Amino acid sequence: MIIVNLDIMMAKRKISLTELAEKIDITPANLSILKTGKAKAIRFSTLEAICKELDCQPGDILEFREEEEES
Repeated sequence: MIIVNLDIMMAKRKISLTELAEKIDITPANLSILKTGKAKAIRFSTLEAICKELDCQPGDILEFREEEEES
């Protein structure tokens, strides 16, 4: 599964959801969906804008983890 660590990067850069949304021209509601990991997809242009604004790499925001099998 893909884990979204956007909240961690935003905290490190001390930027609010509203402020980041404004700077990358996305609605706060859509950014919130991404931040909470409920998004099904992300456009590369959005990812690029986030990385540019937060001065980070895509891997700082997105992480892959194996799903744990239930026994």
